[in-house]
Amino acid sequence: MDATLLHTVADGVATVVVSHPAKRNAMTASMWRALPGLLDGLAGDPAVRVLVLTGAGPTFCAGADISSLTGDDDPRALAVAAEEALAAFPKPTLAAIRGFCVGGGSQLAAACDLRFAEEGASFGVTPAKLGIVYPASSTRRLTSLVGPAWAKYLLFSAELVGAEQALRAGFLNELLPAGGLDKRVAEFTRVLAARSQLTQAAAKEFADGRTDRDRHWEEQAAGSDDTAEGVAAFLERRAPRFTWTP
Repeated sequence: MDATLLHTVADGVATVVVSHPAKRNAMTASMWRALPGLLDGLAGDPAVRVLVLTGAGPTFCAGADISSLTGDDDPRALAVAAEEALAAFPKPTLAAIRGFCVGGGSQLAAACDLRFAEEGASFGVTPAKLGIVYPASSTRRLTSLVGPAWAKYLLFSAELVGAEQALRAGFLNELLPAGGLDKRVAEFTRVLAARSQLTQAAAKEFADGRTDRDRHWEEQAAGSDDTAEGVAAFLERRAPRFTWTP
């Protein structure tokens, strides 16, 4: 099968699949280039309320396919552009991880808001094996997730860690038993898709450290019916019908 990014949209959830089974879903140069545009299209689709990033088959993503690069390609720049596009996606994002999540795969997973993994998954940040300076933005994002001590451990050693260690470090939000990932991701994304997009969008910016939009979100809240609808639904013991959209 050719190396490609697949995507579907169903019930408010966009699923993007990294598909390059011959090389454990390693990202080719063309895949890195394609991801920002794909994300832009999904961000603008009003049917999309949540995005899931996963890998085809038993592997999430084993990094970058070095053999796909040409002399004109800057692999760090390609990976950072894709990572930043994923981090900037305006709706909740969740990485659903099986198997190897290494190198560029870890960059993509870290750029998501949430990370769920199945037992047996392995994680690694591997530039020290190649003498590469890990991008500053990627290093800061990793550090914000796991703290300086774990970030240094991963970056200094380039060793793989298991899913239990990744959970303890704070890289993972949830660790599921073998065979349980798809069901849990489906359940949780249904929850996310039912919640207020106003709350989620504001919380995402605040949690990511943005400080110049406080007034914007106050105005959005004041002009939205989501709060009144949420309170009414609670009192009437029914599911809320939130209407604010990005």
